[in-house]
Amino acid sequence: MSEKRISTTHRMVLIAMLIAAQIVLTRFLSLSLWNLRIGFAFVPIVLAAMLLGAVPAAVTAGIADVIGATLFPSGPFFPGFTLTAVVTGFLYGLFLHKKQTTPRIVGAVVSTELLCSILMNTVWLSMLYSTPYIALLPTRLPQAVGMTVVEIVVIRLLVTYIPHLKR
Repeated sequence: MSEKRISTTHRMVLIAMLIAAQIVLTRFLSLSLWNLRIGFAFVPIVLAAMLLGAVPAAVTAGIADVIGATLFPSGPFFPGFTLTAVVTGFLYGLFLHKKQTTPRIVGAVVSTELLCSILMNTVWLSMLYSTPYIALLPTRLPQAVGMTVVEIVVIRLLVTYIPHLKR
């Protein structure tokens, strides 16, 4: 019983640390324009997905988004972006928990970029700023392509150089 308690405590502390890291990376160490955000804020969510699974990664991403948006707003709070964060964490967890092969990494990144960045976030921006969805797509596609490459490389480096992630 005490082993499970330690495991639960360890998981909670890890989630809290990843939430803090994600907030810092998103709010302070990324380039944000009104419809683009470029940075490494995906790393803590990917680590949560690899180490803990889909649901804890989704929870980590959702809590980090709500806390970050509340403490350090970069615009109006919109629950759609929190939903996107939750789906992103869940997808990373589905693909990367316990198996981090290159095809799974590519699948995780491509699915999160397509579903979350291009489709979902573009819908939210269209709703927030009353801009036609089709008009926003061309401005968001280069970011998605660029971030796809960056994320694949960074996740592959994480898996290669952090031996505890290999399972």
